[in-house]
Amino acid sequence: MPSLVVDAVLFDMDGTLIDSTPGVITAWDAFAREYKFDGAAAAEAGHGRRLADTLGEYCRISDPATLEKEIMRFEEEVIEGGPVSLPGAVELLNQISAGASDAAPGWTIVTSATSVYTPKALARCSIPLPRAGYVTSNDVAKGKPHPDPYLAGAQRVRADPAKCVVVEDAPSGLFAGHAAGAKVIAVCTSHSRDAIVASGAKPDFIVKDLTRVKARWEDGRVVLEIDDSLW
Repeated sequence: MPSLVVDAVLFDMDGTLIDSTPGVITAWDAFAREYKFDGAAAAEAGHGRRLADTLGEYCRISDPATLEKEIMRFEEEVIEGGPVSLPGAVELLNQISAGASDAAPGWTIVTSATSVYTPKALARCSIPLPRAGYVTSNDVAKGKPHPDPYLAGAQRVRADPAKCVVVEDAPSGLFAGHAAGAKVIAVCTSHSRDAIVASGAKPDFIVKDLTRVKARWEDGRVVLEIDDSLW
């Protein structure tokens, strides 16, 4: 079983740590009826992107105040849909948190969601909060697949991006992780292995889900045991 030694793990949130699919589909369907667009196409296009980018594009909203209001309405719909933690997520985060310190936080979350939605979703799913805080769409000028979010995540945990690993389910996030200079683990929680390979994102590892990743601390660094065998 391969292992990877890093200073910190940078986790995506939706699709990696939590599953908000039912609420997201309901929200896109509602907005599609109201704004007259293809909700399924918008949901597909929005995977891994900032909601502001996708909502602005499909709803054709150019006014910042209106867009902000609609983002909040969309995210409330998603929360009401009841996001849940994905298999292995809480266990892996607890394993990393067990050896973390203020000097070596060990992990953070880098999400395309907003600063309003993120803490609500994490609380709803009983996901522990990173001691170093997290990075949301409000913290960066450019979202995934640009490297900015994961560069900000590495800065948040005071680590060199090249000594971090990104954990992602969406091709846009996988591209962002590599662009930031980090190693990348793809989880097949929203995309099949074939789809991830076909995307051209070239993750360093592909796993079924986070039950295939275990963590421990050794000499002040995080050691990940990665079961990337076929399933």
